[in-house]
Amino acid sequence: MERRSFLQGAALGAGLAATSPAGAAVTAPGLPNTRPKDPADLPLVTDPGERRGEMLYRAFGRHAEKISAIGMGGFHLGKNAVSDDEATRLIHAGIERGITFMDNCWDYNGGRSELRMGAALSQGGYRDKVFLMSKMDGRTKQEAMRQIDESLKRLRTDRIDLVQHHEILRFDDPDRVFAEGGAMEAFVEAKQAGKLRYIGFTGHKDPRIHLQMLEVAEERGFHFDSVQMPLNVMDAHFRSFGHLVLPYLVQHGIAALGMKTFGDGVILKSDAPIKPLEYLHFCLNLPTSVVITGIESQRDLDQAFEAVKTFVLMDKAKVAALLERSKPYALEGKYELFKTSATFDGTAKNAAWLGEDVESVKKLAPTME
Repeated sequence: MERRSFLQGAALGAGLAATSPAGAAVTAPGLPNTRPKDPADLPLVTDPGERRGEMLYRAFGRHAEKISAIGMGGFHLGKNAVSDDEATRLIHAGIERGITFMDNCWDYNGGRSELRMGAALSQGGYRDKVFLMSKMDGRTKQEAMRQIDESLKRLRTDRIDLVQHHEILRFDDPDRVFAEGGAMEAFVEAKQAGKLRYIGFTGHKDPRIHLQMLEVAEERGFHFDSVQMPLNVMDAHFRSFGHLVLPYLVQHGIAALGMKTFGDGVILKSDAPIKPLEYLHFCLNLPTSVVITGIESQRDLDQAFEAVKTFVLMDKAKVAALLERSKPYALEGKYELFKTSATFDGTAKNAAWLGEDVESVKKLAPTME
C-alpha cells in the first residue's frame, strides 16, 4: 500500500501492521509532524453557538443545519440498569429541554438501545424533533445494508439522519470500507434510496487511523459529513485526536462529534483534580458540532444542561491550566482504555461483521476467542 501523502512525517509508531482484504501487508504510518509540543495548542471554538432556552445549537459541519451542542448517548440508555420506561422518560425529557442529537449504534446492547430509542421517538411526534444518528459495523456491502435495514426497523423510522461506519480501529479498515463490494457502497445506495441523509465514521483507537480513513476518502473524491472521536482532558497528552484530527475536520468543514468525555466513567476514577462540569466544558470549548454524553439518570441529564448553562469560552491560558491538572494522569493512556486495550472493541469479537471467514481467522490466530 502506498504511503498516504499527508501522513508522511515523523516515523513514530513504525512496525505496527495489519492485513488488507487482499492479503497485502499494511504498515501503520508514522504520526505526522504537525503535532504541537504544547498540549494546549488546540483548535478552540470562537462562537459558543446559538443559545435557545437551555441549550446551545451549532452547525453540523459545513452544512447549514444546526444540532444541539450536547447529544444523548444511546449506549447508556440500553443498559440493564435502565428500564424501558425510564429510557423513554429520559429521551422525552431531554428533547423537551432542547437536546436534538440522538446517538445510537446497531450493536449497542444487542439492539436494545435502538429498540428503546425507536419506541420513545415513535410517540408524540418526537422523531421529527431530533437529528437521529446510528452506526453500522459491517465492512462488506451486504452486511452493512443488512444492518442499516435492521436499524431502520428498530428505530421505527424510514430514514436515519446520519449513519456512520463504526469502530474504524484497524489500519486496513479504510480499504475494507472503500473496496469494491465494501460498506461504502451500501451507504451510498442507502442515501440514494432516502434511508439516510449524511455519512460519517467513528473510532477511538489511534488518530493515525482516522487520518488514513480521511485520506483514502480524499483519494476517491468522497467527502465525509462527520467524524466521531474521543475528545477529553486527557486526550491532549496521549495519541491526541484533538491535535491530529480535529484541525483537518475544521479545515474541511467536517462535523466533529466528541465522545468519551468521561471515558465511560473510567477517567472520572483517575482522581484527577477536575470537576465533571469541567470535563464537559473542555469539550464544548473545542470546535465540536456536538458532545455526546451518556445519560442514564436524571442526575446525568441535569448535569449535561448545567454544563451548557455555565459554559463560557476559555482562552488558551485557561485551557493550558486545565490540561496541566490532567497531565500526570494522562501520559500513558492509563485511563483512556478505549485507546490502550481491547475492552471497547466490539467488532474484534465479531469477525463476520468485518467480512472475515471466522474459521480462516482462527487458523491464522488460534488463540482468538
